[in-house]
Amino acid sequence: MQREPRQREVTVVTGGGQGIGRAIIERLLDEDRAVVVVELRDEALAWLDAPIGESRAWVIVGDAGDDAVAARAVTAAESLGVLTGWVNNAAVFRDAWLHEAGGAAVAELIRLNLQPCLAGAAAAVAAFRAQGIAGSIVNLSSHQAQRAVRGALPYATAKAAIEGLTRALAVDYGPWGVRVNALALGSVATERLRALEDAGAAAYARVEQSMRDLHPLGRAGEAGEVADAVAFLLSERASFISGAVIPVDGARSAQGPDPEAIASA
Repeated sequence: MQREPRQREVTVVTGGGQGIGRAIIERLLDEDRAVVVVELRDEALAWLDAPIGESRAWVIVGDAGDDAVAARAVTAAESLGVLTGWVNNAAVFRDAWLHEAGGAAVAELIRLNLQPCLAGAAAAVAAFRAQGIAGSIVNLSSHQAQRAVRGALPYATAKAAIEGLTRALAVDYGPWGVRVNALALGSVATERLRALEDAGAAAYARVEQSMRDLHPLGRAGEAGEVADAVAFLLSERASFISGAVIPVDGARSAQGPDPEAIASA
C-alpha cells in the first residue's frame, strides 16, 4: 500500500519583520517548516519573497492582538500544511512612568504586549484541537518579568503576565497534548540595540561595557541563539517540556550586584 506523503509542519510567528522574529523564521525555514508571519506592515518582508513563491511562507498584515487576524493566520497555515506551532514574538517597547501617564494609559501599554499572546494562544489551541494534534506554543518573555528596569513598568508587567499565562495555558491544555513554554530573554544584539551606535563611538562603547557587566557570559545574546531555543521547544525533542520559563540570557537573571566589587572599583 502506498503511504500518503507527509504534510509539512507550519508555525505561525508574530512580529517577524526583523531581529529576533526574522531569525526565528529563517531557522524554521531551514528545518523545512513552513511559516506564516503576522506583521503590522509588510515593507520589511521582501526577503520572504522566495519562500512565499515556493509555498513555504505567507504573510498576514495586521495586529497580532486581533482575534480576526489570528484566525486569518490559522487559515493561511492550513493552506500550507499542518499547523503545529505558534510563536508569540510581537512586542511593543514603549516606556512610561505610572505617576505621569496614569493608570489607564499604562494599562493600555500592558494590553498591547499581552493581547497578542492571548489572541495567538486562543487561535492556536482551537486549531490544534480541531486538527486533533498536539501542538506547541512558545511565548517570548524577558528577564524584566522578574527583575524590572526603571521606567519600563508597562513592559515588565506585561512580561510577568505572559509568564503566568504560559503556566496557566500549559495546565489548562496539557490534557489535550498542547505544550506551552516561554523564553525569558536577556539583551539581544538586534537592530534596536545596534542603532545605539548612532550615539557615537564613546557612547556605544559604554553600552557594550554595560552588556558585558550585565551578562556573566560577557556579551549580549544573538538573535540566532534565541531562534535555536525556539526551534527546540517546537520540536519533538522537547516533548516533555511544558509550563517552563527558560532563561536565554547569558545568566543575567542569575547575577546579583556585588557591593564589595562596586566599592573597590
